[in-house]
Amino acid sequence: MKYSALLLSTLFVISSCADTETTSDKSETTSQPTVQEILNQDKKPNIIFILTDDQRWDAMGANGNDIIKTPYMDKLANEGINFKNAFVTTPICASSRASLMTGMFERTHNFTFGKPKLDNRYMFNSYPYLLKQSGYATGFVGKWGMQVNEGIQDSLFQFNEQVWFPYNHFIDGDSVHIADIHGDHAIDFVKQNKDKPFCLSFSFLSPHAHDSDPEQYYWPEYVDSMYADVEIPLPATANQAFFDTLPEFMKVGFNRQRWFWRYDTEEKRQHMVKAYYKVISTVDSVIGRLQATLEEEGIADNTVIIFMGDNGAFLGERGFAGKWTMHEHSLRVPMMIYDPRIPASERGKTYEEMVLNIDITPTILDIAGVDIPKNYQGESLTDFYSDGPKDWRTSIFTEHLMENENIFQTNGYRDDTWKFIQYDNYDYIELYNHKEDFDETVNLAYNPDYADMVKKFKGKNDSTIAALIAQRYSDQIIVKEPKK
Repeated sequence: MKYSALLLSTLFVISSCADTETTSDKSETTSQPTVQEILNQDKKPNIIFILTDDQRWDAMGANGNDIIKTPYMDKLANEGINFKNAFVTTPICASSRASLMTGMFERTHNFTFGKPKLDNRYMFNSYPYLLKQSGYATGFVGKWGMQVNEGIQDSLFQFNEQVWFPYNHFIDGDSVHIADIHGDHAIDFVKQNKDKPFCLSFSFLSPHAHDSDPEQYYWPEYVDSMYADVEIPLPATANQAFFDTLPEFMKVGFNRQRWFWRYDTEEKRQHMVKAYYKVISTVDSVIGRLQATLEEEGIADNTVIIFMGDNGAFLGERGFAGKWTMHEHSLRVPMMIYDPRIPASERGKTYEEMVLNIDITPTILDIAGVDIPKNYQGESLTDFYSDGPKDWRTSIFTEHLMENENIFQTNGYRDDTWKFIQYDNYDYIELYNHKEDFDETVNLAYNPDYADMVKKFKGKNDSTIAALIAQRYSDQIIVKEPKK
């Protein structure tokens, strides 16, 4: 079967960083291009932005997971730029994807489930629209996940193929997994546009569970035997004793309801996490097919691939499933940039700086040589092409604003050491030293020794919220997320 060929050939190959050995030949005088020279090249690069759904940061081998098999994702990380501390500003698909389109926080673009459609003014400032206006062929494949006004998608994309659940579709009598269908559409777009600069927004529905289906996950036959002989470790906080320490309002709602769907017995937890991994390995195989197509069409060396997840996911931690909270497993995602135009000696790097989904939006325009709108709230990541920026943010603001009785509205502040969380509708706060307490088990918010810190972080969140609201529909940035 065509979908399995690439996966089976590399399934157990350990991808390593493809560092090119440097020579000491003193006769060689050709200098490597600078970042600015790369970005200013006359030949415009192709850009493929791959977005997965509910893939948390550690659900790939290159980020320290010794169980999951993701050789093609690992290759992007090991031969590109890998961001170890990548986060979404809002951990839910609708708002996170809107932030990626508009380059703005949810508090500014004001879209999530249950809200009015995204304002046209934001969409006419989105990266696909600006790229299309500058002469790029623009395409979209996969899950859209947003509500926009009629005609907006046509103004963004010349090619638009969206496929939704179920996981398996029957095509010409064969059952084909949705990730492979998405891959076929992506390859069609690449082949149709190989002779012009293009930007493909490749947005997988996988590995999001099919929530209305008791089975939750489905995968193609070619990954069926994977993970059969492994045991998934139990997370440190996946126990009743820790769950009992949570406030009452956290013990109900979708996080807990979906835990019963997936993790309420050990047998079910083993099955569900392995199923989640199988779907991610399916996505990985599709990425391999896409990369093979770029090589076959002779455009791999001028095609930049950006990869990230739209939000994290609980796999039983804290007694939860789903996402939506400001805790690490919900917010943190994989993010890589593979730009083959960068000298090999400058690739294969991992950075510790905190980066955000809203940084992707200006990055895409920067790579394409298109002016970045002043009202974007993220920062271009091209500064990481060499040795990294000397002045980068040291704190982030995150939020979740969906109005639903089963999901709480919340916002948070995170710096290199501390995480502060507060809730709109509950008199409850959290403070963690995430450097020493990664699983966020010891809440210091009510310890008198940290009262001044709580007051400071609450003030930072409240002032950021006010500033972000003030920027709605504004042509000028009022304040950006502080770098220090």
